[in-house]
Amino acid sequence: MDENVTQLLVNYQHGDGSAKDRLWEAVYDELRQLAHHRMRRERKGHTLGTTALVHECYLKLIDQTQVEWESRLHFYAMASRIMRNILVDYARRRTAQKRGGGAPHVQLDKIQLSDSEETAQLFIALDDALAQLAKMDERLAKVVEYRFFGGMTEKEIAELLDLSPRTVRRDWRKAKGWLARAMDE
Repeated sequence: MDENVTQLLVNYQHGDGSAKDRLWEAVYDELRQLAHHRMRRERKGHTLGTTALVHECYLKLIDQTQVEWESRLHFYAMASRIMRNILVDYARRRTAQKRGGGAPHVQLDKIQLSDSEETAQLFIALDDALAQLAKMDERLAKVVEYRFFGGMTEKEIAELLDLSPRTVRRDWRKAKGWLARAMDE
C-alpha cells in the first residue's frame, strides 16, 4: 500500500488527472480512521463531523502543489497537521463569539472536541503551547501533532522521523509533561 499511495501522489503531481480519483479511493478509509480517532467521543449531531473533517482535510491535501510527496507516511503526517489546523480553526471560530475565563488543567490524552466553550479554549491553548514547543524542540511538537491529531502509532512516527519507537515514546512523555505545564500557565 505504501508504494501505491506514494506512486499515486507522484502521478497526481505530474499531471495525471485520473490519479486524483484513485488516490481518494486509496486514502479515504485511512483518513476517515484518523478523523474518527479525533472525533470518536463526540456527541451525535456535532456541527463538525468525521466526514466533514475528512473532506476538508483531503481538499487541503490535494491543494498542496508545492509539496514533493516522499511517501505514504509523509502524506499522513501532512494530514495530521491539516486536521490540527482545521480543529483549531474550528475552536477559534467557536470562541470568537464568546470569551470566557481560563481553562482548567486537563491531560493531553483527555482533550476532545465538542461544542463547549471550554473545549474550544483548550484546543486554542494546546495550539499556542504546541507553537511554543516547536520553537524549543520541533521534534517534540511533531510527535504530539502526529500522535494526538493524526492518531499515528509510535512505530509510524518512528519511521516517519527516522527514530526508534522507544525515542518516540520518550518524546511523547516529555512533550505531554511540557504541554501540561505550559497550558497550566
